[in-house]
Amino acid sequence: MTSFHDPSSAVLAGCRDIPQAPGPEKGVLALLVMDPATYMPQAVTFGVTEDFFYIPAHQLLWRLFLARYNANLPLDIISITQALADMRQLDAVGGSAGLADIYTFTTTGAYFEHYLRALRDKSLLRSIIDASTKSMTQAFDNPEDVAALLDAVETHIFQIRERAKNHADGQSLASIVKEAVTNFEQFIASKGQIQGLSTGFDQLDRKSNGLKPGDMFVIAARPSMGKTSFLLNIVEHIALNKKKPTLLFSCEMPAVQIAERLLFARSGVRRGEIVRRGTLTQLEMQHFKRAVSDLGAAQLVIDDTAAISINELRAKARRVMRDLGGLAAIGVDYLQLMRSTSKQAANSREREVAEISAGLKALAKELKVPVIVLAQLNRGPETRTGNSVGIPRMSDLRESGSIEQDADMIGLLYRSDYYADDEAQRQQLAGQASLHLAKNRNGPTGDVPLHFDAELMRFITREPEKK
Repeated sequence: MTSFHDPSSAVLAGCRDIPQAPGPEKGVLALLVMDPATYMPQAVTFGVTEDFFYIPAHQLLWRLFLARYNANLPLDIISITQALADMRQLDAVGGSAGLADIYTFTTTGAYFEHYLRALRDKSLLRSIIDASTKSMTQAFDNPEDVAALLDAVETHIFQIRERAKNHADGQSLASIVKEAVTNFEQFIASKGQIQGLSTGFDQLDRKSNGLKPGDMFVIAARPSMGKTSFLLNIVEHIALNKKKPTLLFSCEMPAVQIAERLLFARSGVRRGEIVRRGTLTQLEMQHFKRAVSDLGAAQLVIDDTAAISINELRAKARRVMRDLGGLAAIGVDYLQLMRSTSKQAANSREREVAEISAGLKALAKELKVPVIVLAQLNRGPETRTGNSVGIPRMSDLRESGSIEQDADMIGLLYRSDYYADDEAQRQQLAGQASLHLAKNRNGPTGDVPLHFDAELMRFITREPEKK
């Protein structure tokens, strides 16, 4: 029988036999029909898919057994023979004789997990061979697109590594419902406490219930609104206060400037006063040293590659996650400064932004971490009049269609004093800011009142105005 895998795999392997385990494949199928109630749940929990089986006939039988088990239909040889005959697939399993070979296969349940591990290991080896073959073919056929090739190779290897951790490629509805019920029970037990990753802003956390693994949170604003500061405030909270490994991509600002901002914000030392006096007080020096110590101990990686491609960003994120043993969150400053290297995006900025946005969302899902992305708004806020001047809308996002679609949350950052009519009004509105949560896939929208300390580059929660 031939394999469903790429036949060129045999060429890469030096015409060697493709890794397979026919005996354990038969053993697993035999035990499934012997006692479906015992062994089918074990197989599903282990993460068995049809890729575990190399022989096409065994793949077919696995699909049929699983479907009938989920439908509470019998798996006896008479019922299975009839089902295959109705599907006109009886010959595909070797006819009645081939089916009888499964049902009469002699084994014991003591070997079931051993069989499953053997099937998993052979499947992983085949996946490695297939990935290597495809990579070799792409390297010969498309040698100029090296960045895309590297991203594809790393994606394949990462997926194989995840499978090696006994994660199933898919979940049954029953297991998904069970997980959902567990999450709901945890929410009730938490008595209103957030379940996701805290941002450090209480009102934002309550609306979002924290940042969830796989979420993409877009923070958009016009220039000079403080969106970089807002992102750094969140990163500081996660990396320093919560002491969780964090990765920040800064496409605009050098890493040393990021570090300086974090130091001053963390220490509470005002740069302007130091410049004016030319020295630090003893208390300021103590606070500054403490901030230096905090930053030095933090698991915060800053990558300041300018105009980084989405493929390079994803590759670096995977490597950092591997080196740190995990990641709590990824920050990106900012989306429109990134680029895509695909040929399709070469002549279309809209297509390029769509690929970048989709790539960031895919990265969040792949690594199972929240990705916080800054984005630039167009000049729409400046064109408005009256009380609406400067007020951002989701439609103001540059190349907004794809970003709106991919994002789980979109926050529009706005500072009232920036659009003041005169100096008196500017003084009156000084520091007033707001994050308008325009999209929240899993919770309410609305405003998060903030106060911005421009000298410390720090946002803090502001009590909402009484109406």
